[in-house]
Amino acid sequence: MSFAYRKARTGPVLSQDEGRRQGRAVRSAQAALGSVDAVRAFLNSHHATLEGRPIDLAVASEAGLIAVEAAISAESGPAAAPHLYATLDGATAAAKHHPTAENDA
Repeated sequence: MSFAYRKARTGPVLSQDEGRRQGRAVRSAQAALGSVDAVRAFLNSHHATLEGRPIDLAVASEAGLIAVEAAISAESGPAAAPHLYATLDGATAAAKHHPTAENDA
């Protein structure tokens, strides 16, 4: 197979961590907001509280992803995003996915 005719990529290529964060932001938004149109609108529109586009913030850093997930849960409420509120031995599920320096050891 010849690659001579393959179209060159024109957009940025995400690192593995950036791709993971992007996927998690989309899955969180989908679980909470439901419709594809609502997810697209939320992730790609400027969010006043976050002071930016949620998808850009989520891809940029772990802290940005956590802020986006918090904004999703604030807009949708606990019933729409139970995975962000469930407790595991007194710790939140979010803390399980975002270990602190103490938990890294």
